[in-house]
Amino acid sequence: MPTSVPGSRAAPYRQVADRTAPSSTPPSRREGPAPLGPFCFERGRSHTRGFTLIEIIIVVAIIAIATAVASLALRDPAASKLEQEAARLASLLESARAEARASGVAARWEPLSDQADGSAFRFVGLAAGQPLPSRWIEPGTSAQVIGARAVVLGPEPLIGAQRIVLRLGDHRLTLATDGLGPFAVADGNAPP
Repeated sequence: MPTSVPGSRAAPYRQVADRTAPSSTPPSRREGPAPLGPFCFERGRSHTRGFTLIEIIIVVAIIAIATAVASLALRDPAASKLEQEAARLASLLESARAEARASGVAARWEPLSDQADGSAFRFVGLAAGQPLPSRWIEPGTSAQVIGARAVVLGPEPLIGAQRIVLRLGDHRLTLATDGLGPFAVADGNAPP
């Protein structure tokens, strides 16, 4: 290591500290610039805390997706009630159809339009042992058999294609059978 001649006024040669070596002196007292962190791109500029534009866009996108999912999950109560009525009627019709086949009697289902609100129906020809329901659960529900006055339920296993249109308010739903399969909600709506 070079030194100055005795008696000269030159300062001794100083070694430059290795920046990768650990130091016991705090960073504020070290000589030279502070080491840069992994997210600092500029010397001498302190890192300010806050949100970046990308972080804000991601948060807004997550909120938008959650709002869309929640709005799709909320359904019109009348549509849900009409679907419940359709499922109930389909199971009642299949029950009556099975009873008509088992007992060998002609049976049919008729919506009663002579009621003030059209909220009644009846099963004709079944044994009087266990009467089936004759009213809709939801007031204001009405039904119309397409192309006939009543739905034929048996006693033959093949009863012919039949369609029933259920209405509740502005909503419409169609129950249909091909004559061999069970009554089920049809994909398309029948004409009014």
